[in-house]
Amino acid sequence: MTSGRLSQSTTSTTDAERAHPAPTLKSVKQNPPKKIIVAGELNSRLGGTHTVLNRRTFLKLASSATAGGMLGAKVYALSVEQEQAAAPVSANDHIQIALIGAGGQGMGDTRAALQVPGVKLVAVSDCYDGRLEHSKEQWGNDVFTTRDYKEVLVRKDVDAVIIGTPDHWHKQVSVDAMKAGKDVYCEKPMIHEYADGPEMIQAARANHRILQVGSQRVSSIIYVKAKEMLAAGAIGQLNMVTAHWDRNSSMGAWNYTVPLDASPETCDWPRFLGTAPKIPFNAEHFFQWRKWKAYGTGVAGDLFVHLFSGTHFITGSNGPTRAMATGGLRFWKDGRDANDVLLGLFDYPQGFNLALRVNFVDGGDESEGLVFSGSEGIMEIGWNQLTISRMPRETEPGHTIDTFTDAMQKRILAEYRQKYPRVHPSEPPAVDYEKYVAPKGYYDSYDHFKNFFAAVRTRQPVVEDAVFGYRAAGAALLSNLSVERGAVVKWDPDNMKLVS
Repeated sequence: MTSGRLSQSTTSTTDAERAHPAPTLKSVKQNPPKKIIVAGELNSRLGGTHTVLNRRTFLKLASSATAGGMLGAKVYALSVEQEQAAAPVSANDHIQIALIGAGGQGMGDTRAALQVPGVKLVAVSDCYDGRLEHSKEQWGNDVFTTRDYKEVLVRKDVDAVIIGTPDHWHKQVSVDAMKAGKDVYCEKPMIHEYADGPEMIQAARANHRILQVGSQRVSSIIYVKAKEMLAAGAIGQLNMVTAHWDRNSSMGAWNYTVPLDASPETCDWPRFLGTAPKIPFNAEHFFQWRKWKAYGTGVAGDLFVHLFSGTHFITGSNGPTRAMATGGLRFWKDGRDANDVLLGLFDYPQGFNLALRVNFVDGGDESEGLVFSGSEGIMEIGWNQLTISRMPRETEPGHTIDTFTDAMQKRILAEYRQKYPRVHPSEPPAVDYEKYVAPKGYYDSYDHFKNFFAAVRTRQPVVEDAVFGYRAAGAALLSNLSVERGAVVKWDPDNMKLVS
């Protein structure tokens, strides 16, 4: 499929070496999850008159019990549709892509994209010569390479581009690409500054181009299941979402390796800087750009935006209305100006709060998690799995009468027991626990690219379009504004505007 054959639209990670041509989730109504384990009740009862099966007790049981011993536990393998053997795709039917920004994320994205049948890489642009050479080593000498991305955009054989540049180049490259008639897969965060968002949205609409942002979890079968379960009332009324993404390594803190040949000769420093302040060549700024606000958006744009994307997808919300954040440089005091610890609190008009945390100096195992708390249960998303736990609410409110006179205690207790007769339970309180697991080897980046290329072919809209991407990034960057101002900041998520 070449650019000249694409019809117009009717609408406006990251280790990809683990990529597998992953299956997609079938319709839940037509294909319910396949139950692989149904655990029975514990044979022994909880002893002691004061034993309470609270959330902590339950989680201990859940982690230590065998599959056959958990209280009311059910574990499901998500029903998936295997890829059918791809028929040979003619050269004219290929979607031909180019990579602009061939760093670790960009190359990882490209490896995942090329797993999708009918996709071919024809060009790569980057400001470092070594990455251009390595692109040919990976994908063949016939791949066109250049420092100047505009040389890629004028090519008639490029249908779509993957943009893996530093954040401060996202808007300009995306707009230029869409004006050149290319569809765009832009890495997150979509924006570097708030003014970028409206311009990118307008470019997509005016040029009838597909733009998909690269927060791949919105295409994950785990997140699709979570969205379905929340909408079905699986945890009752949502009141709180808490999420964290903690790291405990130098690479996790963006201290990426600088090649030995890094120099003004091998690196196009002026092109890299673009709109950033003009400073002498600095190899660390070039290869570890996330550490500086001139090129990146810090923890908020790198990691918070994933958590916002997932929250917005699952809840259907457009975003928060108020934000407050704090943080600082607690450990990686190496000249960077982007914080290594950030905490944020956000108010949502749908009646829930979001609390986020990223810590680059976490002393434990590196981890991430997204927890939805409702009036009737807890839903938690981990690595390629979803768990839901429900604890029955109390059948009586209880009382506090110990400080009253004996006579008053008797009167109150008599009225209380008349209203709430004592019932002796014959078994432990029932705890409902469900777990949904993605297939072994499942990789959501593959599904995200599969969805993108399907949109390129059909001209149907994508879930994470420019509007979705701006609302997620706009919400994430509220954290940076709050830290800078030392104050609560307000946001209009529907109209996508800061509120003074």
